[in-house]
Amino acid sequence: MTASIPDFSDLAGLAKGLADGAFTAPELTQWTLRRLADDGLNAVLAVNPEASLRQAEAAQAQLRSAVAGQAGSLGRGFSLCGLPIAHKDIFVTRDWPTTAASKILAGYMSPFDATVVEKLHHAGMVCVAKLNCDEFAMGSGNTHSAYGPTKNPWDHRAIPGGSSGGSAAAVAAGLVPAATGTDTGGSIRQPAAMCGLTGIKPTYGRASRWGMIAYASSLDQAGPIARTALDCAVLLSAMCGFDQKDSTSLELDAEDFAAGIDQPLPQAKAATPLAGLRIGLPKEFFADGLSTEVRAAIDAALAELTRLGAQIREVSLPRTGLSIPAYYVIAPAEASSNLSRFDGVRYGHRAADPKDLMDLYCRSRAEGFGHEVKRRILIGTFVLSHGYYDAYYIQAQRVRRLVAQDFDAAFADCDLIAGPVAPTVAWDIDAPTTNPLQEYLADIYTLGVNLAGLPAMSVPVGFGQAGAAQRPIGMQLIGPRLKESLLLQTAYHLQAATDWHTRTPPPVRRSA
Repeated sequence: MTASIPDFSDLAGLAKGLADGAFTAPELTQWTLRRLADDGLNAVLAVNPEASLRQAEAAQAQLRSAVAGQAGSLGRGFSLCGLPIAHKDIFVTRDWPTTAASKILAGYMSPFDATVVEKLHHAGMVCVAKLNCDEFAMGSGNTHSAYGPTKNPWDHRAIPGGSSGGSAAAVAAGLVPAATGTDTGGSIRQPAAMCGLTGIKPTYGRASRWGMIAYASSLDQAGPIARTALDCAVLLSAMCGFDQKDSTSLELDAEDFAAGIDQPLPQAKAATPLAGLRIGLPKEFFADGLSTEVRAAIDAALAELTRLGAQIREVSLPRTGLSIPAYYVIAPAEASSNLSRFDGVRYGHRAADPKDLMDLYCRSRAEGFGHEVKRRILIGTFVLSHGYYDAYYIQAQRVRRLVAQDFDAAFADCDLIAGPVAPTVAWDIDAPTTNPLQEYLADIYTLGVNLAGLPAMSVPVGFGQAGAAQRPIGMQLIGPRLKESLLLQTAYHLQAATDWHTRTPPPVRRSA
């Protein structure tokens, strides 16, 4: 019966198959586990078939019940019950090890699930794997994992983007229909763009950070990566909601982001569903540094949005260039504090035969952390140190406020902002990385969103060429606070008029 499960299915299609009885939740789970067992991309860090099948059996029991068969149903969306989900290895999970892709947490088993994991499980989803990422989510290419880099399924020479590269690669390759990610400075949007997927970072505080291993607490936010805007809308509806365990969680009623996603805007008609929508293009996003192929793909997508009724106008985000130095002061400062708990005493890696407590601290952290994590801890400790706190950290926070004010001013003239996600297509895994600033510059279009706490998403809009291989390009849509529904509705109508989100990479090369 599992032969009826199509490759590269979206969640909506799989939900229909479950509802129609084409296959059962355990069959879908077994089919997914077989694909994950030999991913060929180094995207998968851990599986637990027994735990996954227990969850699948419980989900199938719900689906059999006339009442519980609606579990996870979300308005105009579909039921998540029985559908597979894989989690970025930043979310703690009871039945799967959680390492944050770092040696310092090798073998760690959490006694509880992260709130996002718990919410998706409550909606009936079946956890099938933990996925690779940059160590402690610090990176833009998934090359900083202690377990090796993940390959882009479109071109195995290329990065999948980071830090949620394992999540994006697994979904793009059809190993799993959806995955969770985290976005501190673009780490959902950038890998989604580079793997030809849809990914959304909600407003800061929308999704609970409880059980999400912290990198930079004032910037981190959870979100989904999937094939379509509709899939992301249904997943985000299940993931979000107030959590009293998270002091940064917004006290908001649950929202159904899929409700009305397929409807024209209030002032529009069916032929031009986005009529009246004002989309701003920051002139700073289209200056020097943006590759011609990315610019061409964005222009084509903007032309399609215009055909759907949207109005395009120029806006300005004058402090875009300052978002990089501000971010790379604030984020490492918070990381320095957050990662101080990994000291070899309570949990995680412990150095053998320490001479004294200081030796235990120093060697455990030196052995457990990778080079990029050490670099950011050192930067963060420096900017927080006496004599430098006011000169660096406080100044960066002032710039952060100015960046947020730039967005506020731009949204006075438009409803959404559009632009590139990254300046180029995915670069080669083995590209020279002697200067880390080159990698940091790849985040120039995404960092400001996190500094301002705004919602933003990536939608696939084309391809660039790297030798004989194609590498995907994504367009970023940015909204005012709490305007996730408008972002998703806009992306839905763009995807209804184009087929970029339906393109799939060549089959993953599997071992015999």
